Amino acid sequence: MPISVRAAMRSSRLSVAVLAALFPFASAIAADVSDADANTMTLEKVEVIGEAVRPLTVEDLEQAKARLDLRAGGAGMVDGESYRGGRVGTLTDALGQAAGVFVQSRFGAEEARLSIRGSGLQRTFHGRGIDLLQDGSPLNLADGAVDFQAVEPLSARYIEVYRGANALEYGAATLGGAINFVSPTGYDAAAMEVRLEGGSFGYARGQIALAGAGQRADGYLSATGFAQDGYRDHARQETYRLSGNAGFRFNDALEGRVYLTHVDTHSELPGNLTLAQSLDDPAGAAAGNIALDQRRDFTLDRIAGKLAWAPAEGQRLVFSAFHSDKSLHHPIFQVLDQDTQDYGVDLRWRGEGVLAGRRNLLVAGVTLAQGDGEDDRFVNVAGREGARTNKFEQRARNAKAYVENQAWLDERWALSLGAQALRSERRSRDLLVTGGNDESFDVGYSGFSPKIGVLYQLDPQTRFFGNLSRSLEPPSFGELTGGPGVSQVDAQRATTVELGLRTQRDDLSIDLALYLAHVDDELLALTDGAGNPLGTVNAKRTIHQGLEFGLAWQLAAALKLSANYLWNDFEFDDDPVYGDNELAGVPPQQLRAELRWQPSGRFYATPNLEWTPDDYYVDHANSFRAPGHALIGLKLGGRIGDRWSWFADARNLQDRKWIATTNVVADAGGRDGANFLPGDGRSVYVGVEWRMR
Repeated sequence: MPISVRAAMRSSRLSVAVLAALFPFASAIAADVSDADANTMTLEKVEVIGEAVRPLTVEDLEQAKARLDLRAGGAGMVDGESYRGGRVGTLTDALGQAAGVFVQSRFGAEEARLSIRGSGLQRTFHGRGIDLLQDGSPLNLADGAVDFQAVEPLSARYIEVYRGANALEYGAATLGGAINFVSPTGYDAAAMEVRLEGGSFGYARGQIALAGAGQRADGYLSATGFAQDGYRDHARQETYRLSGNAGFRFNDALEGRVYLTHVDTHSELPGNLTLAQSLDDPAGAAAGNIALDQRRDFTLDRIAGKLAWAPAEGQRLVFSAFHSDKSLHHPIFQVLDQDTQDYGVDLRWRGEGVLAGRRNLLVAGVTLAQGDGEDDRFVNVAGREGARTNKFEQRARNAKAYVENQAWLDERWALSLGAQALRSERRSRDLLVTGGNDESFDVGYSGFSPKIGVLYQLDPQTRFFGNLSRSLEPPSFGELTGGPGVSQVDAQRATTVELGLRTQRDDLSIDLALYLAHVDDELLALTDGAGNPLGTVNAKRTIHQGLEFGLAWQLAAALKLSANYLWNDFEFDDDPVYGDNELAGVPPQQLRAELRWQPSGRFYATPNLEWTPDDYYVDHANSFRAPGHALIGLKLGGRIGDRWSWFADARNLQDRKWIATTNVVADAGGRDGANFLPGDGRSVYVGVEWRMR
């Protein structure tokens, strides 16, 4: 008999004896208990198993991991919990350890240079070349450009990273691929969560989140606020975001979910310095940026919805729709006032089953998107609107169909075949023609991007993969109108071959990929040595090749090493202007690594390193370089009880003067121009978090 039962019976005999002394009739009950002890009976074990409710519109963390692990190419995931142990102020904080992702914040700002496999190298803001998704729906405007302030990393349960054509699962076929930020739901989020961060350069960030779930409905709501004075002069930022989602299960096979987002962001722009200025006074701002009060301010309201139907296990049809309304006020060398309305729909089928007696997976979909905007331009008078210089009415449309089938040839080998067909239109009407210079245009781009891939499963934890793919990227309005006059450029196309492996073991995870891309008509948005825009051109042929390596290694019970290493080799291929020069803007190598010592849940210490060992060019003529850097940091933190956690995050402990990122210049002429954005000096941030489950 189990000990707990015997103890209970001894206790019951004592209680009955007391009752017997008080009440004569209790003696009969005492006799019954004594007889029960003599005639012990063991009952059969009863095990009750309950299955947690899983929404149809959103995969949980483990489901998403299993799906990504079967991709025949470079794909990975960032757990939203993995970066909450330190400051979460920029995309670098969230994606810095993601294999294959190059991300570097501008002067500690939410704007960043975000690139995968050399996509959008020229952009240090308003990104291009990667599809950013929020719960599977695009954050990019219809012309392909995207604002990083639209993303709140604290409101992501996990982040999916699809490198290159491996993003075909979401219909993306660009050189860079796609990054999908997946929100928590009422089923997997804490009932209430409060987080506060503060630190150097007037930094403050807060979050309050609420969640709940019932029998058929659930909801999640997050409100965040962020402000900082900034390390540099004229670098104050302030951003407020409200995001949430609510789901309703109509029956076992049908569920709907709606998403709401509001962003209100204001950013001063300190501008670029020369290298000499950056190393002498990195906290300074460019005089012209102060005089013109250069800023980037916008509001964004976005609503999206999903309806998911799951007729059988492993089969799902999802209809998605979204609408966003953005208003931008952007004083730079001129004042830009832009209002855009973007909307779109997507119908996507994912079916896992058996074909010809073998496991089979089919993904197919159709996506339609349109963006309408007004681009109003004025003379910049100390940050205010002067005389109107131009006004455009713009429309972008995209229609794409995509399909990918993965067939298992046997228990170890799988073959993937896929393709995307794309038709894009970019139309701009010049509403203020001056001097006979009509900048109107109406252009279209279309193409077919096939993919073939193979996957070999060595064992349940280790997979090798290889693929060959084509990609297509039409220009955004920034490329078509980003300079004097009108740029008429072709779409960028590439052929990419990739080989790699993934292993996911309890003590070791590796994500390794080698790739080689031959790019035709690469879009190069150029500036001169003084930082003035020269417009966009197509480089006839370029080569992008590199190595992507992510590592998580549990060295001991309390010791874990994590690393993200990139080798980038991007160059022109017999170009009539630049020959075989290196493409400017990104260092050849970068390593981010951390060693986490956590003897218990109550404390951890994580020294970390960011190392760019090589200097790299700021101009395609390869005449001037930016210096590499090595930054050392330290995170401390832990848990206090069941609900409280804390952290201290120290960065750039050596107080190095370093270059975070640079302009991309056509030809610097070997001279030190204003092309450099200095990184933050020594800084310390602290934070606390409270959760109620």
